[in-house]
This record gives sequence, C-alpha cells and structure tokens, in this order.
Amino acid sequence: MAVATFFPSQTSYKNRHYLSRDIQFRSPLRLSTPRSILSTIRASSALVLESDSGIQQDQNLKIDVFSCPVCFEPLLRKGPPGFNLPAIYRSGFKCRRCNKSYTSKNIFLDLTVTSGMKEYVEVKPGGTELFRSPLVSYLYERGWRQNFNQSGFPGLDEEFKMAMEYFKSVEGGLLVDASCGSGLFSRKFAKSGSFAGVIALDFSENMLLQCYDFIKKDATLLNSNLALVRADISRLPFSSGSVDAVHAGAALHCWPSPSNAIAEITRIMRSGGVFVGTTFLRYTSSTLWYLRFLREQRGFQPYGYLTEEEIEELCKSCGLINYSSKVQRSFIMFSAQKP
Repeated sequence: MAVATFFPSQTSYKNRHYLSRDIQFRSPLRLSTPRSILSTIRASSALVLESDSGIQQDQNLKIDVFSCPVCFEPLLRKGPPGFNLPAIYRSGFKCRRCNKSYTSKNIFLDLTVTSGMKEYVEVKPGGTELFRSPLVSYLYERGWRQNFNQSGFPGLDEEFKMAMEYFKSVEGGLLVDASCGSGLFSRKFAKSGSFAGVIALDFSENMLLQCYDFIKKDATLLNSNLALVRADISRLPFSSGSVDAVHAGAALHCWPSPSNAIAEITRIMRSGGVFVGTTFLRYTSSTLWYLRFLREQRGFQPYGYLTEEEIEELCKSCGLINYSSKVQRSFIMFSAQKP
C-alpha cells in the first residue's frame, strides 16, 4: 500500500487545501508534484493510478474532495476541473473501492447511499420529510424562515455576522453548510470570499433545486467555488479530517439523531476545525413552568428540541472543545472546535 503525504507550505488555514496531510489510498500511487487546490489532483504525469492488477487507469481521473458515503474512500472524478456548479455538473464520480457511481444530473451531486436506486425509497422522520416538500422549499425564504424572528432569531444578516465571528480562525478553508435548506447562508458564505470552497449540503432534493434557482440568477455565484450536494447528515460524504468548518443553521432539531450527526461532523473536521450551529431551545430558565412541562413531553413534539445543557453535552461527548453559546429567548447559536 502506497502512502501519499502532502506538506502544505504554511500551517495557516488560509493556505491549506482539502485533503488531510496523511491520506492512505488503497490503490498504489506515484506522486511527483504537490497537491492542487480543492483536493483535486490530475491523474496525469503527476499522479498515476493503478488497479490491483497493475493496469493503469484513465488519465483524466482526479481524486476529489468528495468521498463515497458507503466506504468513505475519496471519489475519482472524470470531467472538467473546477469546484463550481458547471464543472461539477459535467463531471462523473466513482468510488474505486465499491465501484458505485454518482452523478449531478439533477443539478446537485447526489452523495447519499441511496443514490441511483430505483426500487428502494427511504423515508425519514416527519421533521425531515417536511422539508422535502416542493411547497415548503418554495416558501422557506418567502416567509417561513422570517417567522423564526418571533422566537428570538436575530435575522439572517445578524446570524451571518455572528457565525463569521466564530469562523475567523478557519477563514480560507473548506466550509460545509450542512442542512443548508434553500441555501440562504451558503450563498452568503460563498459571496463573502472568506472561504476557498463552500458546499451547500442538504437531504432535501427540492431544497437544493430551490437553492439552484436562487444561484443561477447571480453569475458571480454560478461560477464561484460553490457546490450543491445531497447527503445524509448522519453519513457525510467526506474523508475524515478533510473539512475546516461546518455550519448548520436552524437544523439540529430536524435531525433524526443529533448525536450521530455531531459525531459525523466531528469526524470530517480537521484538527482546529470549527462547528457553528443554531436551533430552537426546548425551554430556557425564563420559560413558564406549564410550558416547560408541556415541552418535556418529547414524544408529542414534532421536532427534537434540546436544552442548552444537552447541546453542550452532545458536543463535548463527541470530543469537541471550546464550546460557547449565545442565547436569545428560544434562539441559540453555539460553537465548538475539534482539538
């Protein structure tokens, strides 16, 4: 087994690329030049991929930042270079280990385990399935998200500003906007120019299509380092230690298993990576006693609302450190870092 070791010229996030510094590839590799930006390396004279039988593979293949959701092997990519929507749309992706192929024929790149299946249909809990609805996806930025202000959410611009404060130490890196919805924050992160790449990731096909509808109206976004990816938050399609920042806006309460999701987020982040999330709290110290009693009946709640203490414990139990939070009525923004 060959080992490809990459050495960045500097240790700051602004000069890091996206493959971890020590990645062991299953197929024998011969590497003669440094890695290129966005973890895509041309398999030409710089990189030769060979199968176990020693047969050389297609010279147009590249090792991509995305990984197979089945075995977490970095995907091989065939197509034009670039980390923008047009380039990814015209590319094909394949796992060299399980031989599973992935495409972006629906504008977004589907990196779920069920990608390409025709018979099997997986149904998630109601809190997740609701956002797969075309109507909810359409309304999300047309009144739905604005109603969050009544619960203490400070508004998109202020939330974005608060998140960017937490992300200062990882500017210049790769950011995943998990459960991005219609991409309202993904677009802000991409337009900020603070990150080398932004991945708008959601399980809802219709949310991603709605996100694309907004993106295609802005030529600067269409050709920016922004990708649309469908993925399961509990099985993220990235190699361990390959992501610098993860954002999850108003999402934690919708996840089927917050513990599995945060464990996955921890897995994919580099050392020093930052996770920032917002959600609704189940109750706070100022919640009236009878409302607190009702909200404790969690089996009757449509979403998995947590307390501030539960969120902090979840992050710490997954190995994250430097936890901090800001609370305003039922709104909480929290942040934690991978050691």
